[in-house]
Amino acid sequence: MAIAVTTGPISDFIVLNASALLALFNDEPGTGEVINAFNQPYLFSAVNHTEVLTKLLDKGLSPADAATVMTSVELQLVAFDETQSADAAWLRNASRTVGLSLGDRACLALARARKAVVLTADKPWLQVVKAVGVEVRCIR
Repeated sequence: MAIAVTTGPISDFIVLNASALLALFNDEPGTGEVINAFNQPYLFSAVNHTEVLTKLLDKGLSPADAATVMTSVELQLVAFDETQSADAAWLRNASRTVGLSLGDRACLALARARKAVVLTADKPWLQVVKAVGVEVRCIR
């Protein structure tokens, strides 16, 4: 996995949410959109990386197998920095009504920082897009 170094216009990026990557790994509806995202400049938060690894372990995969699954796609991993950390905290009030997790808010904070579109499998996000100021596309 690489730490992403953005090139080109920032607004061209897509930020993948953990739910989108899990949909791909689980061959769920919407995987085609996730696969298409890999053909564009995309980013993935280190917090969401932790979230996906945790879900894979919860499904019974060993740490080695979970790591293999994660390396099956070339993730453009972005570190969770101080700015994103603070923004994820500030997003709590705007997203409280739909119960977004820290990982969800980290994804949104990354998208806000990069002026990017978010790709998610979580429909409740669509209820808070105006409040959080990020374009969200739901794969289902």
